[in-house]
Amino acid sequence: MKVAVVKEAGPAERRVALVPEAVAKLHSAGHEILVQAGAGAGAFLPDESYSEAGASVVPADQLASADAILLVGRPDAAQIARLRADQAVLGMLAPLTDPELVARLAETGATAISLDLIPRTLSRAQPMDALSSQANIAGYKAALLAAAAYGRFFPLLITAAGTARPAKVLILGTGVAGLQAIGTARRLGAIVSAYDVRPETRTEVESLGATFIELTSVGPASGTGGYARALTDAERAAQQAELADHIARHDVVITTAQVPGRRPPLLVTGEALKSMAPGSVLVDMGASSLGGNVEGSVPGETVVADNGITIIGADNLPSTMAAAASTMYARNISSLLLYMISDGQFTVDLDDELVAGVVITHQGKVVHPSLTPSPAPSLTPSPTPSPAPSLTPSPAVPAEAPGAGQADSAQPPAAE
Repeated sequence: MKVAVVKEAGPAERRVALVPEAVAKLHSAGHEILVQAGAGAGAFLPDESYSEAGASVVPADQLASADAILLVGRPDAAQIARLRADQAVLGMLAPLTDPELVARLAETGATAISLDLIPRTLSRAQPMDALSSQANIAGYKAALLAAAAYGRFFPLLITAAGTARPAKVLILGTGVAGLQAIGTARRLGAIVSAYDVRPETRTEVESLGATFIELTSVGPASGTGGYARALTDAERAAQQAELADHIARHDVVITTAQVPGRRPPLLVTGEALKSMAPGSVLVDMGASSLGGNVEGSVPGETVVADNGITIIGADNLPSTMAAAASTMYARNISSLLLYMISDGQFTVDLDDELVAGVVITHQGKVVHPSLTPSPAPSLTPSPTPSPAPSLTPSPAVPAEAPGAGQADSAQPPAAE
């Protein structure tokens, strides 16, 4: 099987889908690897390192012969135009936020596979879980960004010039990214508190040495697969009001909540920002074109408000650590690729729960259930009479969806 690694076209994207270590693994398994010239430059991986690992470094127009195209993000228009019906394209395609991209991929006839839809509750999917690997990096870097932007020390320091109190850091959302931010801030010496609408995350937070904040205005909001459900408007308003008091008492706030395909929940309002002390720092990991967790945050930019509050719109932190992020992502995507290869051929078994969870287009159709409309109810009456209603009340089943407490990059209903 022939596998191609494309140079990322996204703005400020420095990661690469495969690193030489992963190339060597695939090459030893009998696969031919084509790497676009310069694909690894952003991650400090020269073309020579790929050649030494067994890959052929070629220009972009020679990648078309590959059976599988590997990316980190989404293909651009030129890359989509080169796709064939017998090809597969793998990347973090974020299909829930871009239905037009899904339609264009379906038109090519290619099999499109999105790693950000991995069913993360399946144990065999863990080596392929790119969301978790990248969220780990993002949480780590968010804490470092906050420490760098904060004008005081994170740890308690006792010096000849006096004592510096430790910074008080609040993490909103305790998924993979949030937990890594907690651990990193703690290692830097800060006093850390954290909040999530899923009360079962309390143990994880406290195991890292942080204090778990409980809000009296919002009840448990756990959803399926370890995710948080979406809050109602009333719950969200109560959450924001009560959180404002906690936010005002902290020097640094890191927010991590995202909802796939939807606007991230607003956790820090303009009123809450006014209550913070000058010099405070907020890192909004939920910042995107759809909005953010912090009012006034701008993705990819640092904004200093009139009252001296610094707001960092941290929209693609893994790319700022491209070498580490690429190494981890390469293990994820190569694991998924090898899982879907049988007898040297790329196979799409939609009866496999894992495969069905990541394939979004196949044979010219959109096949992922999250992207296909539900069939309209039939207006034709049933030829058989309906059974008599049961007199035994059924237990209530709440509607569930990923929601405000989720702490990660965009993800389907299936954390973390």
